[in-house]
Amino acid sequence: MPKKTIADVDVAGRKVLMRVDFNVPLDGGRITDDRRIRMAQPSIENVLERGGSLVLMSHLGRPGGKGPEPAFSLEPAAERLADLLNRPVAFARDTIGEDAHASVGALEPGGVVLVENLRFDKAEKKGGEDFAAALAAFGDVYCNNAFGTCHREHASMVAVPRRMRADGKPTVAGFLVDKEIRYLSDLIASPERPFLAILGGAKVSDKIVVIDKLLGICDAVLIGGAMAYTFALARGHAVGDSLVEPDFVDRARAMLERGSGKLLLPVDDHCATEIATDAEKQIAEGDIPDGYLGLDIGPRTQELFAERIKDAKTVVWNGPMGVFETPPFDAGTRAVAKAVAASGATSVVGGGDSAAAVQRMGLADAVSHVSTGGGASLKMLEGAKFASFELLDEL
Repeated sequence: MPKKTIADVDVAGRKVLMRVDFNVPLDGGRITDDRRIRMAQPSIENVLERGGSLVLMSHLGRPGGKGPEPAFSLEPAAERLADLLNRPVAFARDTIGEDAHASVGALEPGGVVLVENLRFDKAEKKGGEDFAAALAAFGDVYCNNAFGTCHREHASMVAVPRRMRADGKPTVAGFLVDKEIRYLSDLIASPERPFLAILGGAKVSDKIVVIDKLLGICDAVLIGGAMAYTFALARGHAVGDSLVEPDFVDRARAMLERGSGKLLLPVDDHCATEIATDAEKQIAEGDIPDGYLGLDIGPRTQELFAERIKDAKTVVWNGPMGVFETPPFDAGTRAVAKAVAASGATSVVGGGDSAAAVQRMGLADAVSHVSTGGGASLKMLEGAKFASFELLDEL
């Protein structure tokens, strides 16, 4: 069922407790990519324009849950958000402690406070009820605007809205979560055909379920990245020193049989003796020689994949075709990105590395949607149900 969004709730004079995803990359305390903050901005501004105030909560990185760690502080995110909104954003130096209570208590309509990293407290990942109750007390309305963690049953995602619902408070989706859910669920429910999936990345084990699911609904599934070498091993090819998962060779072999005609694998590979721009390189067709590892799809595969993408009407892409961070092994990912952008298809690029790749290549505006959640988008493509979404009020 469709869920209510923040636009469906009267927020005037009310505090909105909004779970955002400000898990941004930092380099020495400096934000190197603020896309996740900018993606949350429309929901934040909607509340402020209608006379509400905001208590924002997020995680950042993977702290140990044993208290503050300066390297994972959200203070740079508060500063960046203040710049984007052109208004002050208060920063609470704890999550549910004295500073947070004081900052939230001082909020006036139009005010914004960001509390410190949720994961500084181990209760966040454990779904702690006392922790959730303390957070729930900060808001009159709960808003989930953090798609990247929708598949996690953490306190801020599940226990907090459950508590707020029990107290009769509205629990709604932010515009970002609403858009992500609609794109991915509608795409799977009624895709325009031909419907093509492109899957890359390092491990078959990470995507075995989604490959199986997509083989049942797609017209073709293109496989790249290191995961292709487990499939190559299943076909009896030598893979040199390439990354493979021997425990998944039998599963890959069974999938090849099931997906005959639908599952497209690389016909050549860009190989090297190591992951380095100046390494000794060659293009291998069929077997990869000993001492070499496959690092990207080869030129023939790039052409083959581009030709299939050209005729697609719907494309889902999750995972790069090679080690795109190290040229020239970015060529395959670049070729696929250009083909998707030029296809005119309804195209959704999954979060994580593939999203980073299209951003880096300046092609994000040329695809229909770039997801903010890698793991969450994969889970949705698998057909998973999210407790965090089920807890939101229905229209």
